[in-house]
Amino acid sequence: MKSSTHVNELPHASKLVEMIDYQPGAVVSKTLIKKKTGTVTLFAFDGGEGLSEHTAPYDALVQVIEGKTEITISSKSLELGEGEMIILPANEPHALRATEKFKMILTMIRS
Repeated sequence: MKSSTHVNELPHASKLVEMIDYQPGAVVSKTLIKKKTGTVTLFAFDGGEGLSEHTAPYDALVQVIEGKTEITISSKSLELGEGEMIILPANEPHALRATEKFKMILTMIRS
């Protein structure tokens, strides 16, 4: 069986939390997979940083892999910590704020 490596594919097993570093006063992102059908993106948020309220045309899955965040979906706030996940429903306004430094995986499937 012939295998091929694409630019965004991981060449070997990796620990997600070690694949991205925090930067003071910033949000850092690293795209792991980018296809027409969807994306998987790794994020690192410094404490107090976040993403302002917005909507997306597709559902998205947020998985917290380190730290804590407050996520607001349609004016309802929830706190998530390491190992927890939530679905951000399509076309619902949502935002997030790092209550401490945190890292997450965002998976968006376009269908």
